[in-house]
Amino acid sequence: MAALTSAPSPRVPLVQPLGAMEVRFIDEGMGYDTLYDAGLADRIGLVRQGLPAKVLTRMAGDMAIPRERLYAWLGIARTTANRKVQAGELLSQDDSERALGIARLVGQVQTVVAQSGAAEGFDAARWTAQWLDEPNAALNGETPGSFMDTADGRTLVASLVAQMQTGAYA
Repeated sequence: MAALTSAPSPRVPLVQPLGAMEVRFIDEGMGYDTLYDAGLADRIGLVRQGLPAKVLTRMAGDMAIPRERLYAWLGIARTTANRKVQAGELLSQDDSERALGIARLVGQVQTVVAQSGAAEGFDAARWTAQWLDEPNAALNGETPGSFMDTADGRTLVASLVAQMQTGAYA
């Protein structure tokens, strides 16, 4: 399992086949920041073709959490996810979109910290996992992770990270 670096990775040329981006993320340790910066058309393509289920294993490992916690945040049944991981299958479009949403959130956190100049030694994946699991006053005491299973929830959580960057976070 590749470790994430805190420095932003070079931009991936968007002319490459979509499958190559997905392979680089899973097998070569491409940074989450690259997925965060990926263009809308590229992200749509990744979701439409479906991410390999083994992306869940990489994400859970990078975040240092049990896969079951990641599955709960994503709203994916444990038995279905484990079967797809073991069989080397693709996630459905809905499951791919949710998994990409958490990966992009990690990339957003990584980018925010890098822009602050305090990225050395910071592990965005682990910090994000911890933050997703903590009750948040801006969410009426609910955890950000409990919102990651819907598109609007992911947007809300990403906006909280953006507010932290600007200092507008309460």
